[in-house]
Amino acid sequence: MGKPTVYVISDSVGETAEFVIKAALSQFIEDGEYIMHRIPYVKNKEVLMGAVHQAKQQNAIIGYTLVNPIYGSFLRQEAEKKNVECIDIMGPMISAMERVFKLKPKLEPGLVHQLDEDYFKRVEAIEFAVRYDDGRDPRGISQADIVLIGVSRTSKTPLSQYLAHKRLKVANVPIVPEVEPPDELFRANPNKCIGLKISPEKLNHIRRERLISLGLGDKAIYADMKRIEQELEHFGKIVERLDCPVIDVSNKAVEETANMILTMINGSY
Repeated sequence: MGKPTVYVISDSVGETAEFVIKAALSQFIEDGEYIMHRIPYVKNKEVLMGAVHQAKQQNAIIGYTLVNPIYGSFLRQEAEKKNVECIDIMGPMISAMERVFKLKPKLEPGLVHQLDEDYFKRVEAIEFAVRYDDGRDPRGISQADIVLIGVSRTSKTPLSQYLAHKRLKVANVPIVPEVEPPDELFRANPNKCIGLKISPEKLNHIRRERLISLGLGDKAIYADMKRIEQELEHFGKIVERLDCPVIDVSNKAVEETANMILTMINGSY
């Protein structure tokens, strides 16, 4: 006798059915000791007929998630004719919800997969923000949806992460007088570049607090007003050269700045 065989049939990806079937199989058979055939994106009855025929030949079980009731009914009839065990994995739950909730199902294949795609896009954007944070790799500038530009402590990283949760790929570039910004920045579309402006007094306060939290005291050149004014002057020259939008973040929360950026990239500036 060969390995137990299961056919997974779906009018979407078939991941839901496969997951449930594997969970059930684990109660009987070790992983790798069975054969599973997934038949996704079913669009016609011929595919269903072929699957039932193959299942009959191999003494297999069929598990399916077909939200189209016509396909589901046809598959059950074909399986019954050929005496093939055929299990509707999602149908009974949908029927119960319809009765209890007094609602009609959408009967649209792949809705869970659409949610998964949204999730994975968000994860991809978060990973992008980490990879191209603080000018680590200028190659990210050309791939980014948004490029944030600013001196140290202007909330570039928190903004990048916040916008990443909106599924936007964000790179950020620190502006330091002693370091020329990468060429990629000046080749980028200025409409996707956003400068983060801040008042010298606010930046001085933020940097002093930062130094104290690190146990370094507040007298370092990092928080020196002359140094701050020099950095901000250099920043002003860079954004003028880029001719990009600028937001004053001096008294704004990250969420407020992020909403302004979202408005900008939606073409409102």
